[in-house]
Amino acid sequence: MRRYQVLSSVDYVYKELRRMIMNKEFKPGQRLPELSLAEQLNVSRTPVREALRRLASEGLVVIIPNEGARLANPSRKEIEDTFEIRAYLECLAIEKAVPNIRPLQICMLEEEIEKEENIFPEKDLEKYLEVNNAFHKIIAEASGNIVLYELIDNILSRSFVYLVLFGSFFDLEDNPSLDEHREIVKALKERDAKKAVELVRSHVLSSCRFAQDLN
Repeated sequence: MRRYQVLSSVDYVYKELRRMIMNKEFKPGQRLPELSLAEQLNVSRTPVREALRRLASEGLVVIIPNEGARLANPSRKEIEDTFEIRAYLECLAIEKAVPNIRPLQICMLEEEIEKEENIFPEKDLEKYLEVNNAFHKIIAEASGNIVLYELIDNILSRSFVYLVLFGSFFDLEDNPSLDEHREIVKALKERDAKKAVELVRSHVLSSCRFAQDLN
């Protein structure tokens, strides 16, 4: 029973801290003291510590030995390096996906685009990033390479952190990625590997420039 309560407390603290981060209630690089967070959320320090570790695994928090946890604060160079690797991995994935993607997966991509279009006006960053993440993971899955899929899953989480930390994403009138996603799906339907790779590279690198502008 006690273990169940601890796990429930960890989930509660994790969700609350993640909500606070999404709402920009902390600044990049800000210290996140376990004791003050525990008092604020009316829990013990144990679930706070575990929740911070979970957030660290997502790249939102950095835990420094003998110093404690801080909200991540990546440099422009780190952002550039992350998107460089992401572009390489996603170009490889879509090149492999072009001859292998199934009609069902094409339909799934089109469904995610429709969700993306509907969610953007809601200005809910967490929901938007979930849909965006799903779109890219469907293509990674279609590559048929499980290791590549896992690497892309990891790098997507890391790159989306930058939009969470620095984003004024919804200050834009239109969603900058929606038409790019549509063009990518069109290239997949046409089985045009060269065009698909070019579109993905341009899409990822434009995301990099946007994230750097926010930093």
